[in-house]
Amino acid sequence: MSEAGGLVGLPVTESAPVERGDAARNRALLLAAARRLIDEHGADTVTMDDVAAAAGVGKGTLFRRFGSRAGLMIVLLDEDEKVEQRAFMFGPPPLGPGAPPLTRLIAYGRERLQFVWDHRALLADANTDPHMRFNAPASLHRTHVRMLLESAGTSGDLEAQTQALLSLLDADYVTHSVEDLGHDLDRQGDGWESLARKLCGN
Repeated sequence: MSEAGGLVGLPVTESAPVERGDAARNRALLLAAARRLIDEHGADTVTMDDVAAAAGVGKGTLFRRFGSRAGLMIVLLDEDEKVEQRAFMFGPPPLGPGAPPLTRLIAYGRERLQFVWDHRALLADANTDPHMRFNAPASLHRTHVRMLLESAGTSGDLEAQTQALLSLLDADYVTHSVEDLGHDLDRQGDGWESLARKLCGN
């Protein structure tokens, strides 16, 4: 599978459909209120009641827009996720096409570790909904890692190997490693690289 060919049918996760003016304004108002509260108090303490009150809307409106608290967290992550997705799918090497698959896989792991750390509260909260672990952004990351493993000539069970690597990027695991074990992101990145090299026969 070529690098370019591997991306066919693997688009950056799609944007929301075009909304009416009032609906778009309400959505922007709710997201701005949620971001402000998270910046001030942390994602783990912000409730749907808090967001609705800060935005001046009923809680029912908030739930209709986002489905659940986890759904709101995912939407808040969406813009940053799209930037990262474009970088590893279409950006310059070593993260993007043009570098050998193993080099890209190592670069992806280190980049994603930083993203997970920067967004750890939102990711951990969103992951409380099991459906969110297999939504479109998560599936895109999984497919990308699997594609790079396959392109690097990895043998064996690609699904199991992909899961083994991605488990190192779980938000709760990354946070535990930093805060409880004292393993900074560089050390965790070295662990990702070591496993990636072993899986790819290096």
